[in-house]
Amino acid sequence: MSKTSGRTLAAPKALLLDFGGVIVSTTHLPGWQARLASHVRGLLDAAGVAAPELSVEQITDDIKAAGIADSHWKDAMSRPFAPRELRHEEFWGDFVAGDWVKPANDVVVAEAYDLCRKMGNWKSARALRTGMLDLLAAADAADVPVGIVSNALCGQVHIDFLDALGLTDRFAVVIHSDEVKVRKPNPEMIFQATRALGVDPAEAWYVGDNFDRDVLCGKRAGIGGNILMEDKGTYDLPYKLNLKPDAIVADPAGLLALFTQAMRGIAA
Repeated sequence: MSKTSGRTLAAPKALLLDFGGVIVSTTHLPGWQARLASHVRGLLDAAGVAAPELSVEQITDDIKAAGIADSHWKDAMSRPFAPRELRHEEFWGDFVAGDWVKPANDVVVAEAYDLCRKMGNWKSARALRTGMLDLLAAADAADVPVGIVSNALCGQVHIDFLDALGLTDRFAVVIHSDEVKVRKPNPEMIFQATRALGVDPAEAWYVGDNFDRDVLCGKRAGIGGNILMEDKGTYDLPYKLNLKPDAIVADPAGLLALFTQAMRGIAA
């Protein structure tokens, strides 16, 4: 089932999906910070950086603090019209290791990309949302390309997941914020995807799971169908936003129903 604004949604010429919360659901794994801290301590040891004050426990605390800082930073970055993405080196050099001795800071900055990739893979378990394969099949049958437009500290983590399932080639374009250096709600994220697919934003649908990054991004880009898919945290807004998506769906099955209606020319 879906909730709609009453506006007729034209059949899309492209379907753009957020990754987390739309294509997959995620569950945080316990103990990932300590696992990552142990790895970092090993990197320091291998580099000959003694830094006895940087115990695994202290590194764990710094990784936890960095995660909180990053979360607040992301909330703040929904306010500018065209925010950039945080660089891997900034996360590790500034958010994690800002007060570390320089040799230790230098080590994590040099390894920042790999550390972000490990963090993404060790932090969360991912599962394809129920009905996603049916949606992809329907889009294929209708000759509507599907793309990914997603914020990510390390988008390769998403590709790792899709590669493991043999699904990477099902997406005609993949736009990750760490690769293009901007982040939603910067409309450039959607513009890059639609340019790659040769369609106008007004001819595409965009589907995300939150208001302040996804629905706002769709509005700023002038997207043809601005659709919210519910997931945990969808309604935990960081501040008040008077945004109304064109439709709200519970899951990929709801999106498939909406897509099927539009392809048949039935008003949403």
